[in-house]
Amino acid sequence: MVTQPELLELLRIDDPRVRSVYLNSAIDTRRLTLPEPDATGLRRPEPQGELLAKHRRLAIEMGSQALQACLKRAGAALSDLRHLCCVTSTGFLTPGLSALLIKELGIDPHCGRSDIVGMGCNAGLNALNVVAGWSAAHPGELGVVLCTEACSAAYALDGTMRTSVVNSLFGDGAAAVALVSDRPGESRPGPRILKFASFLITDAIDAMRYDWDSDLDRFSFFLDPQIPYVVGANAETVIDRLLAGTGLRRSDIAQWLVHSGGKKVIDAVVVNLGLTRHDVRHTTRVLREYGNVSSGSFLFSYERLVEEGVTRPGDYGVLMTMGPGSTIETALVQW
Repeated sequence: MVTQPELLELLRIDDPRVRSVYLNSAIDTRRLTLPEPDATGLRRPEPQGELLAKHRRLAIEMGSQALQACLKRAGAALSDLRHLCCVTSTGFLTPGLSALLIKELGIDPHCGRSDIVGMGCNAGLNALNVVAGWSAAHPGELGVVLCTEACSAAYALDGTMRTSVVNSLFGDGAAAVALVSDRPGESRPGPRILKFASFLITDAIDAMRYDWDSDLDRFSFFLDPQIPYVVGANAETVIDRLLAGTGLRRSDIAQWLVHSGGKKVIDAVVVNLGLTRHDVRHTTRVLREYGNVSSGSFLFSYERLVEEGVTRPGDYGVLMTMGPGSTIETALVQW
């Protein structure tokens, strides 16, 4: 783990404007895998090939740990796994991460698998939708959503404000969640997924990008400064759609698990949905302790909600993620 002030020193960042971005991010610590310093103590930008190799190594390492921890919490073993859906947006792998993990961990090669690549920070809920559908068709069988984001493998070190905004925000992390649909007559503990709703904000399709930068000769992130306002302005639209036909109002939602996209993004969602700071307590804690860990952020919050032990049977919850497109993904659950 590295603190924001420590990172400023490691990267030798002196520009007061850039330092302000880091120090006012509402982030205390993050997990990062930085390039080793050279003989002069400087950390040089890594070429794209080295970044891809870093992504593969970290994705397998972090993914293996998160998957095994998830199965342990579920009281299951690797041999029980029937479908593995892997999410990653910080590198490209063929074969996909699911295949690499099946080989690495000795999982049954007949295990079903899917890989969600390139959908960004919202992709964890896209994966949950996929596995929920698979689970409904295979009651009693175990599926897992695994989000593994090696954001260090997408870092550029060029000193620009565009890069500084990205580098001040994202961290490495992996998280997983297990799903099992009830067989007839069964009733398992834990939340049930009731509904999904999505909204693609086509007018802002280029506002969040990870594409080729010819000047740097590598891929790099772009985040439009208007992102928080775009997300906030459209949050009500997708939440209203999610709750439509359920008889529920926003005030009926006991638990909100919102993507830790950044301080301004969280604030925009809170204001536009009329939430309280308590509603997003796990979201802000994850941002503070880990930064934005992309697709896995909402699962970090879910883990903290489980640890808190405050949910009651019948409680409703909303999961909400945001990412490139610009896209807002939501799910309605009930305990």
